[in-house]
Amino acid sequence: MVLAQIHAAAFTQSRPWSQDEFTALLDSPLCFACGDGRSFALVRVIADEAELLTIATDPACQRQGLARALMQDWQTQAWLRGAKTCFLEVAADNDAAIGLYLSQGFARCGCRRGYYARKNAASVDAIVMQKELP
Repeated sequence: MVLAQIHAAAFTQSRPWSQDEFTALLDSPLCFACGDGRSFALVRVIADEAELLTIATDPACQRQGLARALMQDWQTQAWLRGAKTCFLEVAADNDAAIGLYLSQGFARCGCRRGYYARKNAASVDAIVMQKELP
């Protein structure tokens, strides 16, 4: 599955998700993916809330605006499914992603201490971010 391949290439500091994990999530009517063979976003909508479960871009295709376009795409699709509020978590040391999310109108609303395990390093906090959809 291409999602697992992209995720493994993009997530080198933490454990990437397996093909089985992606399959299980996509088997749920609450989850959807958008993107292509270069990048994707995986989202879950429950009631009027959407959660960006993960977003990844193949390292060979980064810095081309793919993640920025995906951010717009998944939010639109979530809104069409009834979402009014979006949430996501991002590693506190992922400055590029934090900048992207802030530029998309997300704001910090919480922190999960030591949420992301790192290979041969200390765990990293997750910043929880939120955005209201129009």
